Amino acid sequence: MSTIKNVNPLKVITGPDTRWSYANVWEPKSINGGTPKYSVSLIIPKSDTKTVTKITAAIEAAYQEGASKLKGTGKSVPALSLLKTPLRDGDTERPDDPAYQNCYFLNANSTTAPGIVDGDRQEISDRSEVYSGLYGRASINFYAFNSNGNKGIACHLNNLQKIKDGENLGAKASAEEDFASADEDDFLA
Repeated sequence: MSTIKNVNPLKVITGPDTRWSYANVWEPKSINGGTPKYSVSLIIPKSDTKTVTKITAAIEAAYQEGASKLKGTGKSVPALSLLKTPLRDGDTERPDDPAYQNCYFLNANSTTAPGIVDGDRQEISDRSEVYSGLYGRASINFYAFNSNGNKGIACHLNNLQKIKDGENLGAKASAEEDFASADEDDFLA
């Protein structure tokens, strides 16, 4: 007996070498007074052609599915190349940030909290385990939008799976590091 798997062309699971940046996954935050959202920037190595190909196909599928929304009151659907799309080139848009070199990136967000699990699919509840800079997979969906004169394809954040630790991208010195060799003279400076 064969099992038929229903494949959603708008959904992508990124590869395990995807790095998380600006990981705002525990509490929703409002940007410029907008609806509070959970969000993460997903940094995808250009060498991960499998993930990049899946994302490109999902963006195309979202464009096709959302054609009537993208057309709006206009006479025709704008070409996909003219619309805002979520997959961006780190080499051109973030040339001074080494974390984005030789990578693509996209920002995914949601009004509902993502599920967050480890490599064994066990829920992670310790917030210190999830930070900007770690490597993991992301479950994301793509959809067309047309609001307030802006049209394009956006990325929705579903769930996250931590695969391995990485260098913290939002690194600040720990209290232990700051005070490891503090000179007494600096205290009164």
